[in-house]
Parts: sequence; C-alpha cells; structure tokens
Amino acid sequence: MWRALRCQAGPGLSTARFFYSSAPRTRQKLPRNIPLADDLAEWDLESDFTAFQGDDIPAAGHMYLDQQRQAAYYLRLIENELPKLVAFRKSFVPPSTSTPLVVRSVDYAGEDHPATVKRTVVVPVAHLPLRNEAAIHRAKLLAGVRWSIDPPKNSGVQCSSEEGKHGYIKISCEDFPRPSMNLKWISDAIDRLIIEANDESGKSYQDLPLDTRHLEAQVMKAKEGEHARGRNRRPSIKDFPTEWLPRSVSQSVQPTCDS
Repeated sequence: MWRALRCQAGPGLSTARFFYSSAPRTRQKLPRNIPLADDLAEWDLESDFTAFQGDDIPAAGHMYLDQQRQAAYYLRLIENELPKLVAFRKSFVPPSTSTPLVVRSVDYAGEDHPATVKRTVVVPVAHLPLRNEAAIHRAKLLAGVRWSIDPPKNSGVQCSSEEGKHGYIKISCEDFPRPSMNLKWISDAIDRLIIEANDESGKSYQDLPLDTRHLEAQVMKAKEGEHARGRNRRPSIKDFPTEWLPRSVSQSVQPTCDS
C-alpha cells in the first residue's frame, strides 16, 4: 500500500500529500489545557480550596430536595389541572345489541411498546345478527378455538345468562403497525363470519358437533379438580359418534356406556 509523503510546511503546521489528491491536508496543533502531574502537584488544598462554611448541603440533600420538587410539581397538577377534566366526564352506558363489541387495548403510559398496537374484540354470539339456530351453530364452527362458553377472564365482560347463552367469540390482531388498522381487520373478520354463517346456499353443517378440545385443555391446565379422577379422560374408539357411521353400520352398533 502506498504511503503518504510528509513534509514540514512551517512552525505548528504539518502537511501530508497523497498520490491521488493534490489538496494538502493541514492540521493545527491546539494548546493543551489539561493539567499535567507537575501542575497538580503545585496545588495547595488550603489556599486553592476554601473551607466549608456551612452554607450548603451535601449531595444526598440535593437529591432529596429534587424529589420533593417533583412531588410538589405533580401535586400542583392534581390541584389545578384535574378539575378541568370534569368537562369531559361521560356517564356509563352498558353496551346494547346495536353495539355488541367490546374492544380491549393495552397502554404503557405513553411509552413505545409492541403490545400497544394490539386490539382484542370480544362479542357475545347472542348479540350478532344471525338468522336462526343453524346460523348460530355455523358461527361457532367457523370461530373454532376463538369461541368459548364463558367470557375470557381478561376481556372485561361479565358473564350474563341472557347474552352468554350461546357463548362468546374473541378475536385479536397485532399484525399491522397502527391500532386502527388492527381494529379494522377484526371488524372485517367479524363481518365475514356473519355473512358466511347466514349463507344457506351451500352445504349445511348442522350435523357437525362443536370441537371443545381447547376448552378441555384449559380445564386440564387450570388443575382445579375437573381434570382428575377420569372426569376429562382421553377419547377412545368407544367415543366415536355412531351417527357419523353409514346407516347400515350404525344400526348394528349398540351404544355402550362406561361404568
């Protein structure tokens, strides 16, 4: 590799010329203000540093006063600014059949976090505009593991005998960078589910039973007693529904019950 040819240009200046550039690079020597060891040795603690006169507090005292100032700042905000929020107060109105969706979000007090864009919607099946019982059954089949008998614990929905008679559907989305985009995708998914459940032009799925394995898995993971003593045993060949068999075979099979 070619080395630069250096030459002395003058007092206090050094010039380096390279073979690929004709412009000189100049560097000026700056005076050093950092005291050397000899300069530090000449300092006198008695003459250069004045004695403590009792007119100041230590560093821990300043930290304590800073905490007091911060607490006083927020107390002034509570005293002067919070009463202005009364103008934005709204009375609580329970959701009706026209607004059956319950949207849940997570916020970290203004801090950036990946979970803040996530939106979760919980809706009772009884509040959806479904035509008949067959449409309700199709909606449960289409929802799959997102359907549950009881409302999710973190949904903020209280279990009601009237609205919870057909269970609840929970859909979440965090695939898009904005919360409104995730909420829009969930809304469109619910609209598509309603349209597909009310569609009676295709095949009927009334004979298909609901898959409740995800509910049984939740009970087993909770370990609150319902999983013990064979209450939630694994399915066997005896549990195969006879109505799924051909008619000639189902008539020859006698139903059995476990003791």
